[in-house]
Amino acid sequence: MPKVVVAGSINTDVLTTMRRAPRPGETVSGETVAFGRGGKGLNQAIAAARQGVAVEFIGRVGRDAFGDQALAFFQANGVGTRGIARTAIATGTAIVMVDASAENSIVVIPAANGEVSPADLEAVTIAAGDILVSQFEIPRATIAAFFRRGRAAGGLTVLNAAPALDDAPDSLWADVDILVVNETELGHFAGVDVPGDAAEDAVAAAARRLMRRPGQTVVATLGVRGALAVTADDQVIVPGRKVKAVDTTGAGDCFVGSPAARLALGDTLPQAMRHANVAASIAVTRVGAGDAMPTADEVLALSV
Repeated sequence: MPKVVVAGSINTDVLTTMRRAPRPGETVSGETVAFGRGGKGLNQAIAAARQGVAVEFIGRVGRDAFGDQALAFFQANGVGTRGIARTAIATGTAIVMVDASAENSIVVIPAANGEVSPADLEAVTIAAGDILVSQFEIPRATIAAFFRRGRAAGGLTVLNAAPALDDAPDSLWADVDILVVNETELGHFAGVDVPGDAAEDAVAAAARRLMRRPGQTVVATLGVRGALAVTADDQVIVPGRKVKAVDTTGAGDCFVGSPAARLALGDTLPQAMRHANVAASIAVTRVGAGDAMPTADEVLALSV
């Protein structure tokens, strides 16, 4: 069976909850504080691994306690760590503030994530059919090398273009098979306004502006409305699943990691997206990011 290979970020999340986030210059009282595992790469890898597929990770952590904890978390979830290097720079950190409406504000300190290099890719073997996943929290030149190598080996590349940064080389965009963006990221890269209530055809038109070659697919996540998969000549909407959210941190990562696993298991993209919508709807009912990712059994129990 193909495996999922994630090249990405690893963070320790300092998660705080409060009734509302502070305004500039203001201090508010928080309600809880906790340390958890996060980083878009880690979240996506755990989301995939908990769906029952083999997952290998490529990234970096510091030689510190947070690095020890991240490696232990990967291993406890069955994620291969041979591709994780340790560096003198500290493990990445994210400060996550979640308010009473489950909306979050996040400050990310990349630290060791900024050191992930093309040389690190050699630690993991890539085979035909493997699903390669990355996101914009490690150097874009490294992602470009990762995807170039993966496509040469016959793998399928999945890019979550988040956060919305403009320093990715053209070769990276051309080597993406499936691009996943939310409405904000879609509008940024397409250079158009994509409001939350934009019509399906308007979203599809913006998505097609991001295509660099034939055969690419853009998946636009639309919150409670679901997700839209767009090709050059077709589009498919997969409805969302409404739940009462308590923390939306990591929901987008769940939507990236879960379908990557389902693609490795042989699902079509629409089937994988339906699975991902259910998985993400479970994740937002829990506090945290990597720790909140659901198992395959939990998703399948709600998919019937």
